[in-house]
Amino acid sequence: MIEKSPDIEARLRELGLVLPDAPKPVAAYIPSRIAGNMLYVAGQIPFLNGTLIAKGKVGEGVSVEVGIACARQCALNGLAVMKGAIEAAGMAGGLGGLNRVRQVVRVGCFVACSPHFTDHSRVANGASELLLEVFGERGRHARAAVGAPSLPLDAPVEVEFVVEVG
Repeated sequence: MIEKSPDIEARLRELGLVLPDAPKPVAAYIPSRIAGNMLYVAGQIPFLNGTLIAKGKVGEGVSVEVGIACARQCALNGLAVMKGAIEAAGMAGGLGGLNRVRQVVRVGCFVACSPHFTDHSRVANGASELLLEVFGERGRHARAAVGAPSLPLDAPVEVEFVVEVG
């Protein structure tokens, strides 16, 4: 018997999560692109209500715990962009845009940090674990967690996404 996919909008409510408005790009790019059945979401920084929830480098003024919270906010922002892109493409079919996500394929997490910082994976888990909470096994993904000397607007974390839609 094939298990029915959960209603992602209902799952978000169950988790007490509210998607923010999709953040606007801060430079010359678009927030997402659908190519075939793949949705690419540009790097999201941890905006909450139009303001970064932290600035600086993780391990150098920004704790790992705050870095994890930043990655989680980046994932929420990414979900908002995904939902908007799917709905704008007319793919939602009345089901709610995120129900069209078949699987999260890849996540790239960039952590602004000092050269000696080594907990990139722990920070990236903030985004990865949120995707698993929301999508279940469909949220399990390949991932890169990379250190960077700086990120746009002095954000401590940036996360990009590739998902399969249908």
